[in-house]
Parts: sequence; structure tokens; C-alpha cells
Amino acid sequence: MDLKEKINKKLIEALKSGDNLAKTTLRGVMAGIKQFEIDKRQDSEDSDVLTVLQKELKSRKESISDAEKANRPDLIETYKAEMEIIQIFLPPPMSEEELIGIIEAAIQDSGASSPADMGKVMQLVMPQVKGKADGKKVNQIVRSKLIK
Repeated sequence: MDLKEKINKKLIEALKSGDNLAKTTLRGVMAGIKQFEIDKRQDSEDSDVLTVLQKELKSRKESISDAEKANRPDLIETYKAEMEIIQIFLPPPMSEEELIGIIEAAIQDSGASSPADMGKVMQLVMPQVKGKADGKKVNQIVRSKLIK
């Protein structure tokens, strides 16, 4: 069963159980997947679904920071609960040690020696860590390794 089917199955369970939060969250995720398929004019693969899930998670994180600025604890709790639902479908996050190992290997493989070579390293690293590590964190670590 692919990731899209798992999400759809969980959505059906939420509909049957009357779990409104899960129902709303998963409908939003499925809408994002459908929009991706329409935009690309192709069926989504698991890697595409992971991209949509990451986008949905990032959206919730941004909404939490906006809700904090607006002093809305009710919205913060809702967004956190939605994030927990979305994270069920994401692979476990990569440890920093694993990430550093992948980055160091990519730096060696690409022959990168300065921050100007950052693009080469990122091209090698990102496909390996997709859905498992935050792009900003990867960028920061690569930058710190290339500045030394």
C-alpha cells in the first residue's frame, strides 16, 4: 500500500469515527496531493506525497508562529494537533549525526571546498534526506562545513 492509500484509509477511518480534526486535516492533505497531481499531470508517487506532507507541516509551523503573535492559544493547540496527525505519515527524522555523515560524504564526492560549491553539495544531499531532515538545517550544516 502506498502512502497516498494509507492517508486515504486513515481519512475513511476518521470519517467513520467522527474525528473532525483528523478528517479536516487529512482532507486538506488529500487536496494538496490532488492539486500536485493536477499541476504535474501525473499520478503522485510516495516521494511526491512526502513533499506535500512536508509542505503541509511547514504551513502548520508558520500558522503556529502567527497564532503566537496574535496570542491565540486555541489555534496553537489545533495546529499542533494537526501536525501530529501529519507526522504519522512522515518517516522518522534523521539524527544530526546521520545528517552530518551524509553531508561530509557529499562534500568529499563533489570535491567542494568553498561556499561557492554549496549547490553541488545540496544536489547530492537533498535527495537522500528528503522527508527526513529540514532543508534549512541541511543548508546551515553544509554552509558551516564549507566555511571552515
